[in-house]
Amino acid sequence: MSLLVVGLSHRSAPVSVLERASLSADAQIKLLQDTVAAEPAAEAAVLATCNRIELYADVDKFHAGVAELSTLLAQHSGVGLEELTPYLYVHYEDRAVHHLFSVACGLDSMVVGEGQILGQIKDSLAKAQDLHTAGRLLNDLFQQALRVGKRAHSETGIDRAGQSLVTFGLQQLARGGDVPAWAAGKKALVIGAGSMSSLAAATLARAGVAEIVVANRTFERAERLAEILNQAEDAEVAARAVPMESVAGELTRVDVAVSCTGATGLVLTAEAVAAAVRGRVPDAGAGRGPDAQPGADGVPPRSGSGAAQAARLPAGYGEAAAAAPLEEEACPLDLSAVQPGFSVMGEAAVAGMDAATLEQHAVWVDKGTVVQRREDARSAAEADAELIGALAATVATVGRIPERRRPEPVDEAVRPEPVLFLLDLAMPRDIDAAAHRLAGVRLVDIESLAEASADAPMAADVDQVRRIVADEVAAFGAAQRAAHITPTVVALRTMAADVVAGEIARLEGRLPGLDEKHRAEITQTVKRVVDKLLHAPTVRVKQLAAEPGGAGYADALRTLFDLDPETVASVSRAEDTHEKNREPR
Repeated sequence: MSLLVVGLSHRSAPVSVLERASLSADAQIKLLQDTVAAEPAAEAAVLATCNRIELYADVDKFHAGVAELSTLLAQHSGVGLEELTPYLYVHYEDRAVHHLFSVACGLDSMVVGEGQILGQIKDSLAKAQDLHTAGRLLNDLFQQALRVGKRAHSETGIDRAGQSLVTFGLQQLARGGDVPAWAAGKKALVIGAGSMSSLAAATLARAGVAEIVVANRTFERAERLAEILNQAEDAEVAARAVPMESVAGELTRVDVAVSCTGATGLVLTAEAVAAAVRGRVPDAGAGRGPDAQPGADGVPPRSGSGAAQAARLPAGYGEAAAAAPLEEEACPLDLSAVQPGFSVMGEAAVAGMDAATLEQHAVWVDKGTVVQRREDARSAAEADAELIGALAATVATVGRIPERRRPEPVDEAVRPEPVLFLLDLAMPRDIDAAAHRLAGVRLVDIESLAEASADAPMAADVDQVRRIVADEVAAFGAAQRAAHITPTVVALRTMAADVVAGEIARLEGRLPGLDEKHRAEITQTVKRVVDKLLHAPTVRVKQLAAEPGGAGYADALRTLFDLDPETVASVSRAEDTHEKNREPR
């Protein structure tokens, strides 16, 4: 059997794919059960966090294992296999060990050096143990990964290379400033009461917020977290719990909201966020710049609609076109190709059109349809001719290459300072991404954290951690290979002891008058001879088996001494039972 891991993370897949592929708690359980039920796998564990989904298994066939694990991931994530495959990575044997140890040390985290992953690895192991899907290999692997991660944090300064995702997210909300100075006196809402939400609440409390409100679907868990916060000695904060139904109301009075739930849908919609900041942002009806979202509640209209474009209309468009808001979806142009800064109804939009498109564009601007326009042509031919002639004159004057024209100036209003800071650490997301366009709102989510972390500086201690990982991988591989041959060695010595016992019994039958002293001396002598004969080969075979490629020595030993495979297997089962009894719970 060999270790195999198939997964995807923020390094291999876009956040949109990770979001869709995220596994609920029930889906993780079903995935583990189906994996061990599959033919190639004997053990299984799943590591599912906000930015990675990995399935670990002990398999007897590499290619069959990859195919089976990939298919199971696709089935339980709900993302089709063909769509998921380009984002999957595969690690096998020592490379799989190296990968998990690197993950445990925070080297593969979105924020290098963060320590929260250790708790997530511990939870993954506990889940596999509870479901009895983790055998000797995965128990040893995950427990050693936890020790390696702790060693990296205690022996190096990897903590200085990064911090938890929560701390990094708060730094992004504060735009890189001092988080305690930014958080001082603020009121915070924490949605969720799991490990990530609890960490967020504790971090906010230490940062100096004045109040924390905890909301959770299970009210008792919210109460428990609030009680822990109130009793904490390292932070002075007033904490209270509310049911999820109170989130909308609480959002209107807090300054910061952190959400990390296991919900499959949105917890906060853009409309709910807009309602929460209504009245808190000065001049909410004014334009807020190019990243604003169309609509009411302080969100400005898009630059291609309504009277805001009237001043930029070329001659011949008519007063009706200037006054009426336009639907971009009905526009015959490819708006994505229009340069920023150009009006979709101005000179840049019509430059280079052929006659048919020019007519459609004129109809669209005048809020009509091509059919209506042709019907109207019978009674208003002169007006149409004048309008199209004016547009054609514009084309002839401006030219057909938009890239060579200077964009018309666009007056952009400055966005107001945020009054509501949102941190979304859930996968899939809890907060509507459209909320970042709202005036007075600053939203940081997993996607923006991934972009920000790409430019984060790496600490010099990272190299030292990599050396630790390399050493630990080599030691783990040697220990596993040595352990692989141990049942064979034990079976060999058991067989030798049985041979000695049989020969002593035969000797007693031939020499019934042999006194006890001589019988004991003969027995001890025979045992010493057997032990000396077996000592050198068993020690040497363990050494050879611990080296890379040494797995075949166990097979050779069984063949040379004609050992019963069932005897070897029974030794392995006994050792597995002993290890399970020693598992920390």
